[in-house]
Amino acid sequence: MAAFADPPRLPVIDFAPFESGGSWRDHVAAQIDWAASEFGFFYIVGHRIDLTAIERLVALSRTFFLQDPDAKAQLHMSRGGRAWRGYFPVGGELTSGRPDLKEGLYFGEELAAADARVRAGVPLHGANLFPDLPGFRDAVLDYMTELTGLGHHLMSAIGRGLHLGDHYFFDHFTGNPTRLFRIFNYPPGESQTSPGVGEHTDYGLLTLLYQDEVGGLQVKHEDTWIDVPYVPGSFVVNIGDMLERLTSGRYTSALHRVCNTSGRSRISMPFFFDPDFDAALQSIPSVGPATSRRGDFERWDGRDVHQVSGTYGDYLLGKVAKVFPALSHSFCSYAPLD
Repeated sequence: MAAFADPPRLPVIDFAPFESGGSWRDHVAAQIDWAASEFGFFYIVGHRIDLTAIERLVALSRTFFLQDPDAKAQLHMSRGGRAWRGYFPVGGELTSGRPDLKEGLYFGEELAAADARVRAGVPLHGANLFPDLPGFRDAVLDYMTELTGLGHHLMSAIGRGLHLGDHYFFDHFTGNPTRLFRIFNYPPGESQTSPGVGEHTDYGLLTLLYQDEVGGLQVKHEDTWIDVPYVPGSFVVNIGDMLERLTSGRYTSALHRVCNTSGRSRISMPFFFDPDFDAALQSIPSVGPATSRRGDFERWDGRDVHQVSGTYGDYLLGKVAKVFPALSHSFCSYAPLD
């Protein structure tokens, strides 16, 4: 009888030595460099984010999603305007042109009306719409602050792994990062034929995901779908399309999907750590494919990873318009800041 190899598993990387500034920083950076190239996905533990605070936010989120549809609709994204914030119901978001079987809340950097970007009408900038639940606002904003710090540290490790230096990405792309945060609820009753989210890649730089114990995330590695189960105390980190382009294909922006077959609701909280809205995009000199396999590969959508230009804001707005076409009119006809 022929023996079949077990499917590969995503690596679990202890980030504590890098966070502490210890002598093992190069080792951690090398692990991340390999995982980002081979899988485009990996777990991190030892990240110093307070797990009690995370679980409180998960509990608050469950309370919100259990509310009746009329109550949730009070925060509908159509009320968020150009800031692209608020609630959407099941089927209200598209992935690759198909409605997702999930509902969610969208958040971003909290900006006052007096902020210059808000006054100028720059899309994706403004105030959030928070559920009227005690502690929800503070829990979201504190969480975003913590994950912004973690995002900077991860990009420092990536810069070190690429032999660019710890501050390369901060100096060139993420000094004032675009930060987008989502809380999703996947209702029970889905199947493999009707995934909660279909196959897709993330369009930004780096995604930091906290998922509950239900699981359901799957990542494609070569021709195999790998399950990404819940690992206590971990974040799932994945590379987005923009980092794949900036590294000329060295890093992998991997296809992934969600299939919630558990019969239970699933909470997922992805935080997107992306370049400055006004950052000028160009491939990083001296960085290229780590292996011959990545040197001549073709993306699932046929797009050239070597093509990168313009600003991140322009790129992002084009992506957003495809996810929520009904709201895309809010982003038209704006004058970028000088």
